[in-house]
Amino acid sequence: MKPSLRALALVGAIAALLAVCILSVAVGSREVPLGDVVQALLDPDRHDLASEAVRLRVPRTVLGLLVGAALALSGVLMQGLTRNPLADPGLLGISSGAAFAIVLGMVILTIDSPAQFIWFALVGSVATGVIVWLIGTRNGRIGDPLRLALAGAIIASLLSSAIQGLLLPRAQTLSQFRYWMAGGLDGARFEQMLPVLPFFAVGMIIALSSGRTLNMLALGDDLAAGLGGSVNRSRAIVATGALVLAAASTALAGPIGFVGLVVPHAVRAVVGVNHNRVLSWSLVAGPLLLVGSDVLGRVITRPADVQVGIVTAVIGAPVFIALVLRQRRAGGRHDH
Repeated sequence: MKPSLRALALVGAIAALLAVCILSVAVGSREVPLGDVVQALLDPDRHDLASEAVRLRVPRTVLGLLVGAALALSGVLMQGLTRNPLADPGLLGISSGAAFAIVLGMVILTIDSPAQFIWFALVGSVATGVIVWLIGTRNGRIGDPLRLALAGAIIASLLSSAIQGLLLPRAQTLSQFRYWMAGGLDGARFEQMLPVLPFFAVGMIIALSSGRTLNMLALGDDLAAGLGGSVNRSRAIVATGALVLAAASTALAGPIGFVGLVVPHAVRAVVGVNHNRVLSWSLVAGPLLLVGSDVLGRVITRPADVQVGIVTAVIGAPVFIALVLRQRRAGGRHDH
């Protein structure tokens, strides 16, 4: 795509993101006219129904922006790190690992706040990432991308079963966190987000500074080493950013899948394979997808909400199937 068209597309994406943010604040079980939204934001002392609705939805929208950006960036890092177009925090089991560690902490240590969740999420995501990497690669080298995705899917399935096994005998814990397990933004509060913000910041700084590293890794380990970079150190830094972003997102919003899969592919279709561009554009496209999905989830079954994790799964599953079929066709051509 020509630079002028790319610039126009970026302006359009930013305008669309602003539009879905306004919809996120205005739309719900009770619709709030745009004028009332503006008045509620400008006058925090108002206490009518419209103002209360806006005050509840603003943190939800901010959380959607944070988590959407984090999951999209994490997906770019994982796909670049593994050179696997099927990589995603959910599909590789990273989000499930973080969720399992959090649920384990809930059951054993009765943790109940995101400030506590984040540490368990980090441990769970790192442990799961190492296990999936060991199973899905051969001697530390990436072979068939489907093998890595299959390893992640198996681990995610096992962890999901383990989570259910932990929660089912504990009705109170299950009732309290079943919506969180589906992945959602409802119930967001600024005081819960604050302790986790440093982790988002660290992860995003690593991600946005990893473009050159990912471009080198895309050339292969030998060429990357020949260009003067330490491949293992570069991989460790990129992996740290990806895991921190996935853990922070899971700690606040539960395991939300497919954002990290869909967004990088959509962005690459517009800007090409240069990771510097893909990362910066994903910072807009990720929130656009997640906040837009959250608004859609509120509208389709009004007055009830469909959890955003369910909506992103409905959107992402066909994309995943299409990518798998494309990988199989590509593998068949190579065999011949």
